[in-house]
Amino acid sequence: MFVFCTLAMAAQDVIRVNYQGDKPTISDFITAYLAPTYGEDGECDSEAMNGIRNAWERHRKGLKQQEGDTFTLDVKNGFAVYEYKYFEGACEFMTRIEMCFWNEADGKHKLFAYNHMFYRDGQYYPGQYDGLTFMRYDNATKTMKYHSDAGVQAVYESKSPCVECSFALPRSGKDIIVTLWDGNGKKTQKTLKWNGHGFDK
Repeated sequence: MFVFCTLAMAAQDVIRVNYQGDKPTISDFITAYLAPTYGEDGECDSEAMNGIRNAWERHRKGLKQQEGDTFTLDVKNGFAVYEYKYFEGACEFMTRIEMCFWNEADGKHKLFAYNHMFYRDGQYYPGQYDGLTFMRYDNATKTMKYHSDAGVQAVYESKSPCVECSFALPRSGKDIIVTLWDGNGKKTQKTLKWNGHGFDK
């Protein structure tokens, strides 16, 4: 999953975050992160973002969301979540994307997270786009870059090959909840604690 994150960010080495006021909000980070980028062939980047881009634009314009889409923005808590639900036969499928950010302890940086998940009948069912991406924002340059040193990589490295893991970003508080799915419907959870610049197991 982290492989996808690395590849996805290759075309977005540095992202400018434009904002008004004293500091950026979650809305400013979302707008910057979802801005389309184009390759040398003129093709737009990952199709995995098309749904959330459309939902975000509709939200910003005050338009009704398309069928199956919901978008919730909580500026006060620096959190947003997009969901797209649909049925195929008797199965319910859902894409869920969470975004949030943390103020780092040094007062000079912020950490923005983009968490993509896919579920089938309530069971985590990861696809090629699933995973957790971090971007580190620099207050001085007003830009953010892909960041792989937040302490979360260890979760992927330590899990059993037959276990999948999903993440829940915090709407309140600062910690990330990790759910480990064993493939038989059973799941266990653990907490990644925010330490001011990343996360501890």
